[in-house]
Amino acid sequence: MPKGWSWITGHLLVLKKYQDKIPPNAAVAFAMRDLSQEYADTELFLMDFWPVYPPLFTLFGPEAINEVCNEYNLPKTAAVASIMKPVTGGPDLVSMNGDEWKYWRSIFNPGFSSGAMLNNVPHIVDSVLVFREKLIENIGKGIVSLDELTTKLTMEVILKVTLDDGSNHQRSPHVIATALGRILHWHSFWDPRVLLHPLRPFVQKYNGYLIKKYIREELEKQFNEIKAESSLDELHRKPKGIKSITSLALKAYLEEQQTKEGAPKKDVLDETFVMYATYQIRLFLFAGTDTTSSILVYIYHMLAKHPDWARQLRNEHDEIFGSDPAKAASLLKETPSLLNGCKLTLAFIKETLRLYAPAGTTRASIPGGSVTDLQGNKQPIQDAGVNILHQALHANPRVWARPKEFLPERFLVAIGDELHPDPAAFRPFEQGLRNCIGQTLVWNELKVAVILTCRDLKIRDAYDDFDAMKQREMTAWGRWKTSLFGQPIKTLHGDRAYQTDSGGLHPVDGYPCYVEWMSDS
Repeated sequence: MPKGWSWITGHLLVLKKYQDKIPPNAAVAFAMRDLSQEYADTELFLMDFWPVYPPLFTLFGPEAINEVCNEYNLPKTAAVASIMKPVTGGPDLVSMNGDEWKYWRSIFNPGFSSGAMLNNVPHIVDSVLVFREKLIENIGKGIVSLDELTTKLTMEVILKVTLDDGSNHQRSPHVIATALGRILHWHSFWDPRVLLHPLRPFVQKYNGYLIKKYIREELEKQFNEIKAESSLDELHRKPKGIKSITSLALKAYLEEQQTKEGAPKKDVLDETFVMYATYQIRLFLFAGTDTTSSILVYIYHMLAKHPDWARQLRNEHDEIFGSDPAKAASLLKETPSLLNGCKLTLAFIKETLRLYAPAGTTRASIPGGSVTDLQGNKQPIQDAGVNILHQALHANPRVWARPKEFLPERFLVAIGDELHPDPAAFRPFEQGLRNCIGQTLVWNELKVAVILTCRDLKIRDAYDDFDAMKQREMTAWGRWKTSLFGQPIKTLHGDRAYQTDSGGLHPVDGYPCYVEWMSDS
């Protein structure tokens, strides 16, 4: 446990010392990562976050994390449910535990199967082509926010895949995207300045109502379609098309209900399903948009920083899809399994995720529970939960060779090679029973985006010009504050595009960038 604990502030003042060394809006996980370096001998330590959050053991070694998440599969903390409720509305697959979690995970599993996700690749391709058009429209137009463009892309994809919603969100606003954006704007996972704001509950409740109303209408429509189809004989039924996650879940739920003894055939939509499905759909919309969009920004960031690897990826795409980039979209629609052959692309994405993990996870304590530290000592955790710190795990020099270097080849070399990672040490989507249900969709979405853009488009950050513009626009009040307190720290370990304390750890300032044709660079 770090020295400096207080009855009044727990370890918050200890944490503040590390936060003061990084940009003020950088994700607090990086202050924790820097603090964790003092505990390399045990790879775990206890932090008391009173009065903001209950005490947590922070873990960043694969063995201890495996023990908690895989061997014991400790439940999620009650605090997770409280934090997620404004976003999802109620119990969701992130915060549920026990039989409730198992049941609803099984209901939604069919929609996220590998086969179902491959079937949705044509939808992803269509949306990425619009994203590509938006990028091209911004060539020569000056600074653009890449994070804004990727967020619209990922929202459009998750709306289509989850609800079969064909609205073109990249070209026009969508009620769900707007409402969810307002909820997230008034949300924080830890900041008391946000959490204690008196207007926050009212804003989030109203916008949650808008999302709930929209999803209810979509569920009614899909339920009526399933009911109408079931009343037809095989000859008159429509050919099977691509099913949305929600329609597959609804079908699985109805079939499961009919297996119960004496269950009547329902002619109206079951309110239990509506309520719980709405919670899960809100979760998918949040996670499928927020984290995926952030990851995609950092993929382009690393492509610009590592032109040698960008060249290798272009060569791989030439080999698999032919030398004409314009033909890749139609080939992917015809044969989505071609994605599986993009080994270098996948390795590049994995290494980006290692350095820019979009989330972490926490687990609750259990009576008599303990976790084993690196020295083999059993640390009792019955009075404290567990924080799985991916940012520290993915930079742990004991398990990652040359952890500060960007080396996608570490995911390509054979077992026994110095660079080959311990599989338990790479956990951007967690592992075991509680792994991310939507990770296959994320992998497919990221690969399609890279394939359809990186061969003839180049994105480079514009932070220098953005900072100069902000300096010119600074008010007299801003100049006075700067003269009094000095310039705030603007880089995190040398990286200007650091991750902020937003839902999916988005890049600071929305990642201002320039878009160019590859042939012009």
